[in-house]
Amino acid sequence: MKWIIDFLLSSLGKKLIMSLTGLFLCLFLLVHMIGNLQLFVASPEGMPDGYVFNMYAYHMTHNPLIKVISYGNYFFILLHAVQGILITIYNKKAKGGSYQGKEVSDTEAKVASRNMIYLGLLILAFIGIHMWQFWAQMHFNSEMPVMKGVTEDGENIKDLYAIVLLAFKVPWVVVFYLLSLAALAAHLVHGFWSAFQSMGLSNKKYGPLIRGAAMAYAILIPLGFATMPVVFFFLY
Repeated sequence: MKWIIDFLLSSLGKKLIMSLTGLFLCLFLLVHMIGNLQLFVASPEGMPDGYVFNMYAYHMTHNPLIKVISYGNYFFILLHAVQGILITIYNKKAKGGSYQGKEVSDTEAKVASRNMIYLGLLILAFIGIHMWQFWAQMHFNSEMPVMKGVTEDGENIKDLYAIVLLAFKVPWVVVFYLLSLAALAAHLVHGFWSAFQSMGLSNKKYGPLIRGAAMAYAILIPLGFATMPVVFFFLY
């Protein structure tokens, strides 16, 4: 048992944890984006605006399995952030530099690789604000608006759609979201690829394929999220 703890606390162990939690969070981002795109799904006839998205949000917050996965996701976010900070501290002590290593010379994303800690901290701040704006409102705001005439199991359905619409009408919120998503794109383009490298899965045969997948993911996921504040700000 001691050797497992020693390994997880070693530099290699920290990088492995960083890689596995990072890949899990990549999967979460994909699922979260698909769910949020329901903001643009038209409501059935006779139903208020945002009906589809609000029903999705209701079932996500009332499903016991989803709740367990959510708490696990919060833990992985914190673990990923802590591991990133520890790796940065270790690298600075060992090399007198920033978050970098052999992978810096092997990837085109040199700027991102050297600034992963700063990009990560900006993303962490973004997550905090994002959760305060929406997650906390959904769970703790007793005065949150509800959809008129729509109930589920006798319970009023909270109108999260209205909260999203209101938030994305504020210019500074939209600008902050877009800047944070740009940071996320830079973080992903290096992090996605380096996760496979840290696990020893990147080589001459699969390296180009992994780099291509990393680039595509780093563009499409932030772009999908960016459509929400942009469309709501300019078209709604």
